[in-house]
Amino acid sequence: MFTNKERQEERIGKNGTPRLQYLQELVSQFQNANDQETKEKIVANLGNFAYDPYNYTILRQLNVLELFIDCLTEPNEKLVEFGIGGLCNACADPKNVATIVEADGIPLIIKCLSSPVRNTVNYALGALYYMCDYNRATRDEILRAEVVNLIESYAAADSVSVSFSNLAKAFLDKHVQAYT
Repeated sequence: MFTNKERQEERIGKNGTPRLQYLQELVSQFQNANDQETKEKIVANLGNFAYDPYNYTILRQLNVLELFIDCLTEPNEKLVEFGIGGLCNACADPKNVATIVEADGIPLIIKCLSSPVRNTVNYALGALYYMCDYNRATRDEILRAEVVNLIESYAAADSVSVSFSNLAKAFLDKHVQAYT
């Protein structure tokens, strides 16, 4: 559920932790964590906050989008999955897309299209779907022939994965057929 300032104050009560402080604590815990399972849980938790517009400014302030991008370079597939999930959740906002583009996140998101983890591929498709709307340069970077070919292969693979196929078809309908 989306929140607003009034609902947030109601939820935390008089003695609750404000959202900024809570998210800062999560980021600090991630930075100080030594074991992978703890990092996975924290990134998954941060990703759950990335869908709500109320949190967008805070996430940018705390460099959480960059943290998600950094996760895409990890050998740990769970960190990659949760990192791209957080980016996908945040991509509905143009300011978040700008942050991702400025941090050179597009090539890493495109790389996620080749992941062996289904959720990672779905999140990457979703993120790229929204990011294509940001501006022409971003769209052109995403819609390179090799990327479109890979997405076309997912669109044709409905017997393997209906979710890949449907999302890939929606992507192609909106971003490729519309510009050809």
